[in-house]
Amino acid sequence: MALESLTDPTRWPVVRVALHAGLLLALAYLLQRIRDLHPQLPMRQLARGKGGERRALLVLILLFAVVLLHQASWQLTGMLRPQFMAFMQLYDRRDFNPAHRLRRGRILDRNGEVLVYSEEQAGRVRRHYRDGPVFGHVVGYRHPRFGATGLEAVASVHLDGGTPLRLADWGRVGRQVLTQDEHPRGHDLWLTLDAELQRHAVALLGARRGAVVMLRPQDGALLVLASTPGFDPERIAATLGGAEDAAAPLLNRATQGLYPPGSTFKVVMAALALEHGFNTTIDCPAEGFTTSARYPRIRDHEYYEAREHGTQWPGHGAIGLGTALARSSNVFFAKLGVGYGHAAFYALADRLHANRPIVLHHSAHGRYTMQTLRLPRLDPDDRYGLAQMSLGQGALLMSPAQLALIGAAVGNQGVAMRPRLLRDQPPEALGQFFSPTTSAALLPLLRAVVTEGTARAIDDPALRIAGKTGTAQHAQGRAHSWFLGLAPAERPTLAVAVLVERGGYGAVAAAPIARALIEQAARRGLLR
Repeated sequence: MALESLTDPTRWPVVRVALHAGLLLALAYLLQRIRDLHPQLPMRQLARGKGGERRALLVLILLFAVVLLHQASWQLTGMLRPQFMAFMQLYDRRDFNPAHRLRRGRILDRNGEVLVYSEEQAGRVRRHYRDGPVFGHVVGYRHPRFGATGLEAVASVHLDGGTPLRLADWGRVGRQVLTQDEHPRGHDLWLTLDAELQRHAVALLGARRGAVVMLRPQDGALLVLASTPGFDPERIAATLGGAEDAAAPLLNRATQGLYPPGSTFKVVMAALALEHGFNTTIDCPAEGFTTSARYPRIRDHEYYEAREHGTQWPGHGAIGLGTALARSSNVFFAKLGVGYGHAAFYALADRLHANRPIVLHHSAHGRYTMQTLRLPRLDPDDRYGLAQMSLGQGALLMSPAQLALIGAAVGNQGVAMRPRLLRDQPPEALGQFFSPTTSAALLPLLRAVVTEGTARAIDDPALRIAGKTGTAQHAQGRAHSWFLGLAPAERPTLAVAVLVERGGYGAVAAAPIARALIEQAARRGLLR
C-alpha cells in the first residue's frame, strides 16, 4: 500500500521538483566546500574528509541515482501520460514507438453511435472523425503538431485509458510496450448529444453562420450543440495552415460566440418585473422614449414599418407585461429597465452568471467552458445605456448557450442545471436564476408570443411551443436573428436557442429552425 502511494503518478510533478531542487542544492554546497579547500587537495582526501564534504558527496551521488531511476520510470510508463505521448508522437521517429500504437477510446453519442474512433493503418493508430464538420466543435481535434482541443483535450486521460495508479497497471503497460502483443486501449466516452438531432440542426442552418443549442431543463443534458460553419478534425492541418478565413470555422459560436441578444433578452426583463411584483401598465406612444434629448429616441418596430409604407402608427398606448412581450415593445422594456434602475438590473444579471464563464467539464488538462452574459458596469447616471441593455442592445452581449440555459431555467421552476456533455456526469444545480413563481408566470406569457405574438407563424398545437423572437441590431450590417423556444409550454422538457448571424427578423430565420428541430425531437420521443 505504501509503495503504491509512493508511485502515484499524480504526485510525480512535485517529486520531480523536489528531486531536482535537492540535487542542485547538494551540488552547490559541494562546489562551495571544494572552493574553500586548497586547490591541490586530492579527491581521495575529499572522499575521506570530515563532516560536511563527505556527506554532501554521498547525498549528491544518491540524488543522481534517484533522478535517473525516476526518469527511467517516466519513460517506461509515459505512454499513459498525454504530455509524454504528444512529445513522443512529434519528436520520436523510431519504428518502435509506443505512442503510435495507443488506441484511444471512442467517443459516442447518447444512443451509442460512434462519432470518433481509432484504427490501425500502416503500423500506426489513426484517429477518425465521422461527420467531422458536424461534431468538430464538440469533440475537438488531437494532432501531434497542433495540440488538442475540445473533449479530445479535456477528456484526454480518460480516452487514453486513465492514469496508472496501481503497480498492476504498471506491469500491464510494461508487457504491452516490451512484447507489442496488443495495442494499449483507452476508455470510451459517452456524450449526451443526439447525433441525428445534431445533424438535423446543422442541415437547417445550411450555409449560414450560426448556432443551435438544445438541452433538457431538468438535468442539463445537451442534446444539440451545433455551430456553423464547422471544420473537419481530420483536415485540421489544412484548416490551420491556410489563409485566415473570415467565416471563422474554428469558432464554436454555440458556446464562445458573443452577440447582442436583441429582444430575446426581454424574457429576462419580464422576469425582473415579475420578481418585483409588476402588475400595472406602461404608456408606449408612437414617438417612443429617451432619457435625454442628447440621445436618439427608442421606438417600436411598428413605427418604422409604418414609415416605410408611408403611413402613421398610433402607438401601443398603455399596455401590460403580457402584451408588451407578445408585441416585443422596445418602448415598454426600455422604460421598465430605467424604472427599476441599475441595482436591480445588475442583481439579476449576477444571478445569471454575468461575466463568469460556466464550466461544462474540467480535468487536469483543461476546461470545457461556455460564455454567458458580457456587460459592463455602467455609471449610475447612464440611464440611456441601461435602457439599451434592457432591450438586449447596447453593450450587452450573450452566447447562444447562455440563452438556452436561461430558457431551461424558466422551464425548470427557475433552477438552472449546469449544462453537461458527458452522459456519466451527474446532474448538478448551477443556481436559482428565477423564483418558481416567476417561472410559472412566464411560461403562459411566452406561449402567447407564439399563439398571438411575433412568433405566431411557427405555432403548432401538437408541439405547444413557448418562446421569444429576437432581432438584434449591430454595426456590421443586417440584424442577427434569434429565437428562444420551450416545449411543451406547460412543463417544458426541451429548451432550444437558435442564432442566425445577419439573418434578419427572428421570426423569419431563427424561429422556423427551432420549430423544425423541436418537431424532429418529438419524432425521436424526446418531447413528452
